[in-house]
Amino acid sequence: MAEVEVIRADNVETIADIPVVIVGGGGTGLVAALAAHDAGADVLVIERDKSPAGTTAMSTGLIPAAGSRIQRARGIDDSPERFAQDIIAKTKGRVDVAMVRRLAEQSAHTIDWLTETHGIALSLVEGFTYPGHSVLRMHGMPGRSGGELMGALADACERAGISILTEATVDRLYVNGDDRVIAISATRPDGSSDIIGCGALILACCGFAGDQAMVTELIPELEHATFHGHPGNKGHAIRWGQQLGAAMADLSAYQGHAGLAAGYGIPILWPLIVEGGIQVNKAGHRFANEASGYSEQAVKVLEQPGHVAWSIYDETRHQVMLQFEDYQQAISAGCLVTADSVQELADKCGIGAEGLAESIADTWRLVDNGQTDRFGRSFTGKAKLAPPFYAVRVTGALFHTQGGLEVDADARILRADRTPFPNLYAGGGAARGISGPAADGYIAGNGLLTATTLGRLAGTHAAGHHIAGAGC
Repeated sequence: MAEVEVIRADNVETIADIPVVIVGGGGTGLVAALAAHDAGADVLVIERDKSPAGTTAMSTGLIPAAGSRIQRARGIDDSPERFAQDIIAKTKGRVDVAMVRRLAEQSAHTIDWLTETHGIALSLVEGFTYPGHSVLRMHGMPGRSGGELMGALADACERAGISILTEATVDRLYVNGDDRVIAISATRPDGSSDIIGCGALILACCGFAGDQAMVTELIPELEHATFHGHPGNKGHAIRWGQQLGAAMADLSAYQGHAGLAAGYGIPILWPLIVEGGIQVNKAGHRFANEASGYSEQAVKVLEQPGHVAWSIYDETRHQVMLQFEDYQQAISAGCLVTADSVQELADKCGIGAEGLAESIADTWRLVDNGQTDRFGRSFTGKAKLAPPFYAVRVTGALFHTQGGLEVDADARILRADRTPFPNLYAGGGAARGISGPAADGYIAGNGLLTATTLGRLAGTHAAGHHIAGAGC
């Protein structure tokens, strides 16, 4: 693959000139494309893979929003202010508060627009709330699958007649003396390249979780983490930003996950923990407050012997999990261990029976007395774990990074002096997220909130300001 670089040029010969060009065909890119098209611009999405997928396709596809029509129809009392406060509390205030409020205010608009204008079949996830969210506000596809969401977005783009160029990797940006991007170069697998002019450029190529050298440098605590994300997350946006002198922040932030089925690469999602499940190590002992969040729990799992743990739950939580496509895949793959007693479960898993029995008995006492444990977790209101028991051997994983290029309220990338580049935008993993500087600031859905809402804002603004002419 050609070197990722910025080339300074006032003119360049192009094969075509497009008002809005988007680098990356994941959730951010396709949402941006729909928004730009709705605003009247001709759009080209350039995607490195054979079909649009990106990091979004590897997620549950759940998008948080406050005040959506879907919420109101279900009688959910929520507001952007409440949503913003939940995010700020999770990050302990170490976040761009203005951006948090902007995204919270725009989140319901994004959901309503996707469902009503583009027919994306989102519905409210009910039955439990994710850690950090004070009300039900996660919106997802019927199968609760990111692949399903990407399929719906791709279908919407096809209906709109949006052009998507696949199997082409953008590796060069041509930028004039005014810091305006005038063209990009897209390279094919055979080494041939096309130079395409643009009126505006949206970077929707996610973060750097797929570049081990960048992860080792910027997030050393994840040395033993399994990368479970899109292989195209190579840090292109960050590298272009460095060459352009763009502002960047929170590059140590990421979404981890403490429930990747070890040896299978299937995420075992967190409702089983939120609803009263636990994690234990090889000795059968609990080692953290699992319910504080699946992202920060990833490092705690990696600190255990063999960098693994076992998620322990029961039939009640199993029934909650059946709504998720990932969990159905785990069942088909044979990831789950079941047993009618604690001793049998310990024997099947190869973990300490005495420790496991003690850990489960502790949760029973906490349910009865309403106290919090030594890790600060409460089991009040949760059903006691009861046979038949379930277990899954899991490891800590890196899903995607959360730091990136700083953007303004319209998703325009900012220079180091805080002024915006004239026609350069970013969203999703390419942009600075709202999780603060570390894993413990991540709240479920932060990634897809910034992907969809920053994507929509970028597409709308890019179309409105650059529809008149490409390659200017």
